[in-house]
Parts: sequence; C-alpha cells; structure tokens
Amino acid sequence: MKTVVFDLDGTLADTSGDLIAAANVCFRDMGHGDVLSVGTDAGVALRGGRRMLTEGLTRLGAMDEAVIAKYYPVLLEAYGGAIAEHTVMYDGAMDAVEVLKSQGYGVGICTNKPEGLAEQLLQALGVRDAFGALVGADTLPVRKPDPLPLVETAKRLNGDPAQTLLVGDSDTDRNTARAAGVPSVLVTFGPSGEDMAALEPEALLHDYEALPQVVAALIGRNPS
Repeated sequence: MKTVVFDLDGTLADTSGDLIAAANVCFRDMGHGDVLSVGTDAGVALRGGRRMLTEGLTRLGAMDEAVIAKYYPVLLEAYGGAIAEHTVMYDGAMDAVEVLKSQGYGVGICTNKPEGLAEQLLQALGVRDAFGALVGADTLPVRKPDPLPLVETAKRLNGDPAQTLLVGDSDTDRNTARAAGVPSVLVTFGPSGEDMAALEPEALLHDYEALPQVVAALIGRNPS
C-alpha cells in the first residue's frame, strides 16, 4: 500500500499560539515578561520548544544552555496544560486526509513533537482517529531528519516505505524525505511558506484541495 505521511506543527495545524504561550510562561518565570509574540514569532514556534527558548534568551542577551535544559520541561508542562486553546487545523487539511483515505492511501503523522503531546493535541482537536499511525520525537531513539521515523510510520500503516510521501513545512521534512529516498511536498501557507521553494521539494502545496492530485502524480494511485 502507498502511504501519505504528514508532519503536524505548521503542516496540518497552526499550533504557534499555544506554543508561544507556553514559552512565555517560562520567560515570565525567569522575570522577563512575555518575550515572544504570535504576530512575529510563529515561524520560530513551529520549530519547537528548544528553538523558542533559544530565540528568546538570545534576544535578551542571556543565552545559556543550562537555562534551556532547566526550562524545557517547564515549557512542555505548560504546553500540555493548555494545548488547544488557540490551535486550529489548516483549511481543507482534514478534507484532503479523507479523500486520500477514500482512494486507498494509508495516512499517518510523523512529528518532532513528543508523542504524548501529539496524541493529546490530536485527541483535543477531535482528529486522532483519522490517522492510522502516529510517530513522535520520542517514539524511536532517533527523530527527523533521520529517515527511520518516516519509515516506521509507513510500516505502521502496513505500507511500503519506498512508496510513501511526506507532507511538511520545513527543511527538516525535506531532509527526512531525501534521506528516505521518497518525495516531499512542502506547504506554503505556514509562516515560513515563502522559504519553501528554495528547499526544492518535489512539489509545493498552496492549498490542501490540490493534495490528492499531487500525491497521485508523485507516487501514483493505489491499485483498485
């Protein structure tokens, strides 16, 4: 079976608001107040918790790896406590997922969000059952851009890892697909969308309505 694997943050859902809120909990605890803003830092947020802490501390002139190590668990706890206050699925994402499933593709998620938090978020959004597999940052000993999480996701879908496609929003996703020897499709509607073309994916996705056609062109249709 052919499979389509999605990244989560910045690809299926805009999680930046809740991620930034969690990071600002940390900065307030440090005595700095809110350092990151949804209006300007969504792209930073979608690169993960450590990236947000690093960016904020750098702006403050207080970059310290020990502080990041101390506050990363605090950030995760804050995020888990308010994981879906501002998060929304991108327009058409779930419609595209259902079309792909109706066409016989296995559909799963491969994310660098910790698996427990990814599971919690998908349940909170009411979409977990739409995906046949979920592999997170800590599911395996390695994470993206290592190809093994992508390969594992395809296997959990009972699919052929050589006949999969990764939909993502970053150089991490592009490099993961390249390492696995499969196509990548990068979305352009996220905060870093204008940078995606430079990564030279097999396709750019401007609207989820077009995804089933793009998938068929890149990996073919499943036998009827």
